[in-house]
Amino acid sequence: MMAVELKILAWACVLLLVHIFAAAHLKTKQYGLKWNTGARDENLPPLDPVGGRLVRAQANFLETFPIAIIVLFGVVVAGRTSEWTAIGGWLWLGSRAVYLPLYGLGVPVVRSLAYLASMVGLCIVFKAFVAG
Repeated sequence: MMAVELKILAWACVLLLVHIFAAAHLKTKQYGLKWNTGARDENLPPLDPVGGRLVRAQANFLETFPIAIIVLFGVVVAGRTSEWTAIGGWLWLGSRAVYLPLYGLGVPVVRSLAYLASMVGLCIVFKAFVAG
């Protein structure tokens, strides 16, 4: 049976693809298909607000995803999985999934709370990873 922490990482890969395609869709919508299929060497105007927010949300996700990979995979390899590592992992992933539309819609405080919840989830898993 596969560890739930690995399933969380698999779903996180899906979420990363959602981030990539959401941002790329709005970039292509603004800059055009020729830009998307070209070399992208030209200087472009700033993205519209929603597109800019989705690009920043993607960058923000990519800041925490490597940490999540290390701690979630790490607890599996170290044999330290538990109900708490699963809870922490789901809290991280669920919060990151909620974060994307909140950021895209420009919701300020709740978006930050979602980010904070995701960090709490990572801390829960990290604690189990380094406990010895």
